[in-house]
Amino acid sequence: MTRTVLTAVNGTTVIGLLIALSTGARVRRGRHGVLIAENYRLRVPPATCFTVGSVIITKRTAEWLLAEERARLLAHESRHAGQYAVLGPLFWPAYWLACAWSIALTTSYGVRNWFERDAGLADGHYPEDLPLRPWAVRRRWAVRMFGREDGRTTPPGT
Repeated sequence: MTRTVLTAVNGTTVIGLLIALSTGARVRRGRHGVLIAENYRLRVPPATCFTVGSVIITKRTAEWLLAEERARLLAHESRHAGQYAVLGPLFWPAYWLACAWSIALTTSYGVRNWFERDAGLADGHYPEDLPLRPWAVRRRWAVRMFGREDGRTTPPGT
């Protein structure tokens, strides 16, 4: 409930609704205070679902997203709504910086993105880890900060 109020007050849910309505998506109530905008028709972003405020926008139907076998994906997107509640419109530049950081270190915008990690990589159908790019592995600070090349964390004292 608090998340829903905060995203309404900070304006991000209004933006989510404007995106949904301007692209012909139909808005329906979901669970736990989120709205689901179904049948989003644009190709951007390429993901099946994305969240703006407390609005989860999907290219599929609301029934598809609410199905029990996608409970983890719904939880992942709902966690993004919580991030919007905290950051409001600052979520967008922070998220894109986190995407750039992740792409710089790996080949994925999600694997090293704090927002995606916080929302649950596996729940959002992201790989849970990828090797660091060669430039990052060659840098001692990167190895200390992000673990070995194979993606595992270096044990303390090694």
